[in-house]
Amino acid sequence: MNFQPKIVGSEDGAQPDRGSIEQQLADFAAGLDHDAIPAQVRTRAVHHMLDAAGIAVASTRYDFAHKTLAGIRALSGPGEVPVFGMPARLPARDGAIMNGYLCHGLDYDDTHIAGIVHPTASALPAALAAAQISGATGREMVSAFIIGVETAARIGMAAKSQFHQVGHHPTGMVGVFGATLAAGRLLGLNARAMVHAQGIALSMASGSLQFLEDGAWTKRLHPGWAAASGLTAAALAREGFHGASAPYDGRFGLFNSYLGCGPRTAELDFSLATAGLGETWELMATAIKPFPTCHFTHGAIDAALALRDEVGAAEGIESILVKVPEGTHKTICEPEEKKFAPQNDYDAKFSVQFLVAAALVRGQLTLSELEPDALRDETILALTRRVRFADDPDSPFPAAYSGEVLIKTKDGREFLHREHINRGAANRPLSNGEIVAKYRDNAAMTFGAERVARLEADVLELDAAASALEAFSGFATA
Repeated sequence: MNFQPKIVGSEDGAQPDRGSIEQQLADFAAGLDHDAIPAQVRTRAVHHMLDAAGIAVASTRYDFAHKTLAGIRALSGPGEVPVFGMPARLPARDGAIMNGYLCHGLDYDDTHIAGIVHPTASALPAALAAAQISGATGREMVSAFIIGVETAARIGMAAKSQFHQVGHHPTGMVGVFGATLAAGRLLGLNARAMVHAQGIALSMASGSLQFLEDGAWTKRLHPGWAAASGLTAAALAREGFHGASAPYDGRFGLFNSYLGCGPRTAELDFSLATAGLGETWELMATAIKPFPTCHFTHGAIDAALALRDEVGAAEGIESILVKVPEGTHKTICEPEEKKFAPQNDYDAKFSVQFLVAAALVRGQLTLSELEPDALRDETILALTRRVRFADDPDSPFPAAYSGEVLIKTKDGREFLHREHINRGAANRPLSNGEIVAKYRDNAAMTFGAERVARLEADVLELDAAASALEAFSGFATA
């Protein structure tokens, strides 16, 4: 192991279960030595933070950002946590909610593929808010952020994609535990308090996929709520609050409560929650998105783009068959009638039918293809109705999100392209340079070039910053 556990006696007299998931994660979070984290992991970590900050800034161009800030402010007061891209500084918990909301606002943020969770959108806001409370250095915040990502990714992995199948959104549900340990690290919790904090977080774990029915804004809220809840759980545990035992595998723990004691829990692999802690870094298997859509759709989008020039005009296409993993169908393929006619950008982000058609018609898939003019484009909509989906039995899902597209034209030709591993996945990662380019494009939607460059440098040099809060302070516009 690359960490030295800081085990202390239990304040309530109970002996810790040294082999439990919560104890092992607590030992890791409390005892991780920053210098034991490989340099490439620390470097990649600040690039993930930069990516999320850029997305958050771009999110402020949309009405949902401003209405949400107004609602949060109505319950808030002045604070010091900068809100990315907005004229606001909020108290720690409110800042965590708002920044998490913005980081996930465009569904453009990173995804741990096997865990099917967006870890940075909760780990970064929680760490930033806790850094404001504790006066942490940049180096300390980097360690805490990595702890948050590692925790959320691993708990998601243990679920083996089962949460999505019953309507739960892991980003909120497991993100809260990563946020708890990230905040706990910066608030100075010892390992025993970290165990209690996870038990407290269990009662705060939440996230519903019901937003898929009507494109509601609630999904954006999940990582922000997780970040604020994690901060709260850590603060309570620091003061001696007793959390529930066995928060993950207990009789009414996370997995049994949300999946039921039945066939789905038989699919779980609890060993994945702690395997290789301090040696294997799941942050390096966390994918940066090349498209601002549900990650499940990315293989199919790239497959469609690869065929576009060969196929020709959309009017000449007879039919399109898209093969995607069976485990993604409820999210991006069904019900078909709703997927054929997205009513808003969020509907569109989760419709593989629409996204494949838009990519074929426009030759790209950017934020522009999710704007109202694209959603009303008759050429795109007509082609969308020619798209059918099927299971991809050869998919490596959930290790990667494959996509295969078969196009038949009216003159009898057929075109096939397969993306077995989606671009951005662990085996096909975006380079750090590509991440920086994505940040610049997103941040430039709101900030001028000089400010974009200055903030980029502040984040990428975070490991050496005397003040973590100061490094992010420039992201607020007031």
